[in-house]
Amino acid sequence: MTARTRTRPAPPARPAPPTAEDRERLLAGTHHDPHAVLGAHPVPGGVAVRALRPYATAVTVVTDDGETALHEDGEGFFSALLPRPELPAHRLRVAYGDTVSETEDPYRFLPALGEFDLHLVHEGRHERLWTALGAEPMVHQGVEGTRFTVWAPHARGVRVCGEFCHWDGTAWPMRSLGHSGVWELFVPGLGEGTLYKFDITRPDGSHTLRADPMARRAEVPPATASIVTAPHHEWNDAEWMSRRGERPVHEAPFSVYEVHLASWRPGLTYRELAEQLPAYVRELGFTHVELMPVAEHPFGGSWGYQVTGFYAPTSRLGTPDDFKYLIDALHRAGIGVLMDWVPAHFPRDDWALAQFDGANLYEHADPQRASHPDWGTLEFDYGRNEVRNFLVANAVYWCEEFHIDGLRVDAVASMLYLDYSREDGQWVPNMYGGREDLAAVAFLQEMNATVYRRCPGVVTIAEESTAWDGVTRPTDIVGAGGFGGLGFGLKWNMGWMHDSLEYIQHEPVHRKYHHNEMTFSMVYAYSENYVLPISHDEVVHGKQALVSKMPGDWWQRRANHRAYLGFMWAHPGKQLLFMGQEFAQGAEWSADAGPEWWLMDEGYCAAGDHRGIRDLVRDLNLRYRETPALWERDTSPEGFAWIDANAGEDNVLSFVRYDAKGAPLVVVCNFSPVVRHDYRVAVPEGIGVLREVLNTDAEQYGGSGVSGGELVKPEADGLRMTLPPLATVWLRPA
Repeated sequence: MTARTRTRPAPPARPAPPTAEDRERLLAGTHHDPHAVLGAHPVPGGVAVRALRPYATAVTVVTDDGETALHEDGEGFFSALLPRPELPAHRLRVAYGDTVSETEDPYRFLPALGEFDLHLVHEGRHERLWTALGAEPMVHQGVEGTRFTVWAPHARGVRVCGEFCHWDGTAWPMRSLGHSGVWELFVPGLGEGTLYKFDITRPDGSHTLRADPMARRAEVPPATASIVTAPHHEWNDAEWMSRRGERPVHEAPFSVYEVHLASWRPGLTYRELAEQLPAYVRELGFTHVELMPVAEHPFGGSWGYQVTGFYAPTSRLGTPDDFKYLIDALHRAGIGVLMDWVPAHFPRDDWALAQFDGANLYEHADPQRASHPDWGTLEFDYGRNEVRNFLVANAVYWCEEFHIDGLRVDAVASMLYLDYSREDGQWVPNMYGGREDLAAVAFLQEMNATVYRRCPGVVTIAEESTAWDGVTRPTDIVGAGGFGGLGFGLKWNMGWMHDSLEYIQHEPVHRKYHHNEMTFSMVYAYSENYVLPISHDEVVHGKQALVSKMPGDWWQRRANHRAYLGFMWAHPGKQLLFMGQEFAQGAEWSADAGPEWWLMDEGYCAAGDHRGIRDLVRDLNLRYRETPALWERDTSPEGFAWIDANAGEDNVLSFVRYDAKGAPLVVVCNFSPVVRHDYRVAVPEGIGVLREVLNTDAEQYGGSGVSGGELVKPEADGLRMTLPPLATVWLRPA
């Protein structure tokens, strides 16, 4: 038998190797266009295929009609010249010793981000920025994978890395998309759950590994990687969303329960909170909850006020879909959801936003302007288009993607003034010689205008502690300061809070000397649309819990507490009360321990003790909701009239609230521990017989049960009432 001789096919020719400059830049992570070198490209004689796979022992290009081994060119480069006019969609089979994997070649794909998106990003006008930047699972050119995009205009190069490449991004360089400053790479085969970061080459050639500023999910701290995610929650709150904007918020009942989610019931997840929080808030009658910041933050002790992941709800309590589940449950219980939003500053963590691409990017270029003097953090550069866009789109993101009903904007005063907490020589006046930060003003105006335009029914609320003119004025109406209004819907009334707490902490015998602290708020009550806040800030850091601020023995403290809440709910403005204060816990709030729920155990307290005060808060909210006089004309002087603002010697305040039809509610507060019999209250003519609808001294609330009777009939010189000690009484026409 004659043996046959088998002819081996000739190995494919090698294409021209990458230039030394291309090789050096790719290995150093400084190449702006890796797709021009890697992948498949027509060349004289066929198609050149190049791959960069450090540590690989072999790389093969695979098509539907065959496969070809690539030559090893050293330093992780592989190549082959295929003698064909064009190369169809191809995959790479990569061997690392005995481990072999096959994937689509990421460098055969066109950019997965359109020119219009890039134009809007560069102009700072992309109102849905999260759909353009970050990690987006998608099908691109018929292939499933994830598009990674990041804004890093100072970077010499950017690579994506993660668990999928053992955190070595050498093989995954991104391309620069023109002058936009955006870098992009579509990585086939990657999907939800992938951990990733960006390996950025700074202008000086050094590298920094950064979490994605646009990440929509992050690892549980102290881990810091970003996580690829996509939304799957199916909303069931269509009825709520369709009617939440039916009545302007300043003319609607608005009673807020402020919550720190991580400590309300320590250890509960978003989904577990959804089983308990809506029922509790609904039982107490609050119209809204306000969540202290939920955006991702590395240090739990900041309570969320030092944010690193502006687009990611904290993973400590679950996934983004889990957070949506909680909001959905609150909406289905008829409860609105407000969220603390923190655009005033960000922390200096070297894996987050600070000097993100090796230069001042999100922070101001001037070191004095960049450094926040109070918190050791950095201030945003509101004058930069892309930074302003990052924040405006973030406000829209929470409202559109998570159905948030309102944003309480933290530390607005620190944004508005160039000299905020700075001494002479530490700040530079604006172009007009003033101390206003013109860029911050323009940012806040744009944010408010954009949110109100895009998200009907949403309200924005300013925590602003100065006398800035026009915080809640529309942006197109110029005020006394020469600026258009900032455009907020509501503003925290810090003056009312400070004055009223100062008054109530005095012994009753001294209160007559501070009587004006309870009446002065009406001098400016209609200058803005106000919220009356007893927030977390007032019950921490040695300030004591609300009931512990009060003078006297335990009974008097609780009575003062009840009388104060009755006054607060009746005063023009909306209400906000921090958790734990609704049942008068005596200890300051602890972010680790949460509210002292055990105080309401039947075995611990009498029915009228802590549980009595909780019942009062429930009844305050119930009476409040059913009494339009308490909310319908909150921002109109016609909705309020003093009966007697000058009874300081008696520690008594009396006034009337009116609804839009003129129906009155009479309010009398006795901040003295003395029962005042046959006390004259000169109510306006025509009010008629009044019915007592709320008395904070009632026995079921833990009071002494003193009352002037259910019905009170005016006499020729006004009402003759018995005023309970340390109590507020509400009366309306019988």
